[in-house]
Amino acid sequence: MGFHEERFPASLSFGSVGGPERRTEVVTLANGFEERNTPWAFSRHRYDAGLGMRSLDDVEELIAFFEARQGQLYGFRWKDWSDFKSGKASIDPHFEDQVFAIGDGVTGAFQLNKTYASGEASYVRPITKPVAGSVTVGIQGDQLQESIHFDVDTATGMITFDHPPDEGVEVTAGFEFDVPVRFDTDRIHTSVASFQAGQVPSVPVVEVRI
Repeated sequence: MGFHEERFPASLSFGSVGGPERRTEVVTLANGFEERNTPWAFSRHRYDAGLGMRSLDDVEELIAFFEARQGQLYGFRWKDWSDFKSGKASIDPHFEDQVFAIGDGVTGAFQLNKTYASGEASYVRPITKPVAGSVTVGIQGDQLQESIHFDVDTATGMITFDHPPDEGVEVTAGFEFDVPVRFDTDRIHTSVASFQAGQVPSVPVVEVRI
């Protein structure tokens, strides 16, 4: 699958609308009870990039980005302004935001992830596109130094340690991240007259599995 490690202009995605979607299969039985199941282990995010357009210059930038990706052919990075940090949106990421692994003394590489919790239920989301320079990592409350104690693959979200974390220790991280997406259309309809009248093009974007 083709993917460009290029972020959609953040100034344009700021005004977009979107978020996670799930696929749930609901079967109503003869007695009125329901059976619910899902074929998806992970949620999938969708957005509309067109709603962030505020000027004709923005439209021109969108078209240039669309053409460079050749429509749906190549994926790209997307900043979801409603969910792009390991912790609270109002504060900077901290290396103890997320426990993303437990050491076993053998494994030296782990996938970044973010846990969403509500009550006793939780959902663990793999983070495959961390933002370069934003990742901090710690072990048992001690912050580590990138390029000395660990390395980050920003194309996959894998954290590789120079020495496997000891058995039973918590491995934590703080980071910003992007969503891997592609355009969900092979054409963009624009009209200068319509845009100036307040109408914006619809440009659907959908998350891709990496």
